[in-house]
Amino acid sequence: MNFSDSEIVASILTDRGYTATEEIQQADIIFLNTCSIRDNAEQRVKKRLQYFQAMKKKKPGLMIGLLGCMADRLKTVLLEEEQLLDVVAGPDAYRDLPRLLEEVESGQRGVNILLSMEETYADITPVRLETNGVSAFISIMRGCENYCSYCVVPSTRGKERSRDASSIIRESMDLFDQGFREITLLGQNVNSYSWKDGDEEITFARLLEKIAGINPLLRIRFATSHPKDISNDLLETIASHPNICRAIHLPVQSGSSRVLDRMNRKYTREKYMERVAAIRRIIPGCAISTDVITGFCDEREEDHQETLSLMEWVKFDYAFMFKYSERPMTLAADTLQDNVPESVKERRLTEIIDLQQRLSYESNQRDLHTVHEVLIEGDSKRSGDHFMGRNSQNKVVIFPKNNEKPGSYTNVKIQSFTSATLMGDATKTHLFV
Repeated sequence: MNFSDSEIVASILTDRGYTATEEIQQADIIFLNTCSIRDNAEQRVKKRLQYFQAMKKKKPGLMIGLLGCMADRLKTVLLEEEQLLDVVAGPDAYRDLPRLLEEVESGQRGVNILLSMEETYADITPVRLETNGVSAFISIMRGCENYCSYCVVPSTRGKERSRDASSIIRESMDLFDQGFREITLLGQNVNSYSWKDGDEEITFARLLEKIAGINPLLRIRFATSHPKDISNDLLETIASHPNICRAIHLPVQSGSSRVLDRMNRKYTREKYMERVAAIRRIIPGCAISTDVITGFCDEREEDHQETLSLMEWVKFDYAFMFKYSERPMTLAADTLQDNVPESVKERRLTEIIDLQQRLSYESNQRDLHTVHEVLIEGDSKRSGDHFMGRNSQNKVVIFPKNNEKPGSYTNVKIQSFTSATLMGDATKTHLFV
């Protein structure tokens, strides 16, 4: 979501005559786009701002801005007390950035952290930053109303609102015409997307169907799905369109119903398992990834063991794993006690990571000697003689170059693997025309 927001900001400022630069020393304005979900992210932002302040002493006209989720909570400390910032803009205030920058030029500080009930930036065509020309992100909705007790997003991004479906479809078509061959639809909970187009109600499943119909050569991914909302209708839509990728990110957070209740996740262990079983039944071969938080308030050892056993049962292809860090402006911070010792959190996280590394290894091992259709994204990071791409299950595949080119599909037979990567040889290539 933050990357998509950065592209929206770039578009707004480009329309006002600004240009982006990859060389930070050339910049007249530096924005940090922030996320408040993890505490270590905030610590990194503060260190980065101090570095920018040192740059500002050598270049007094340099303007420094803070965007996104941290804007409201940190504005007093960073803007007024530590005076590290010139501009602060919340996630719904990006259209106001040109005015805020004018205020800074007139000797003031520019601040707008107001949340909106309607803003979706649907009419703004993002400037694609650091793009490989093959894959792009499209934001389809903003905000969240799930109110998970550990999460700050409802407070920092406001209420849930869906973007005009026609603008999403138009942007998808434009990207395909520009040569992009894969799009990822973004939202805090894409399953709850809903738009009324006359008498037609466009659900997320219907939106996927419309985009899949643009061209069979356009791959579609999405993130993130909430387990309480992922319907059989959506799964059947994915199953019926080969260009909707067979990969679902389904954050579980904990394998314990007791902890899930304290997290206000609105599903149980059993309900999550039922949804996984539905995915396996309706979309055979679909990869399932997840998020796991360990050490949440009052998490007991038996709760931790239930998380491990659920991971073992699902056999996640990969996972994002974290230890719990209390975030201000959340229900957990206000009503629950962060009472799991840090050493216990560290030990549990290590056990979760070790288990997932084995599960990822086993997942990739099952792909050995099988053939996968891979969309080539570009050169491998380790060798200019190899390409890298991803299969439908979102696994990274490395293979030697032949006559392929980025943006083309090629079939790769897997010859070796690690827990993170598949390696093989191209067997047949389909070039886009």
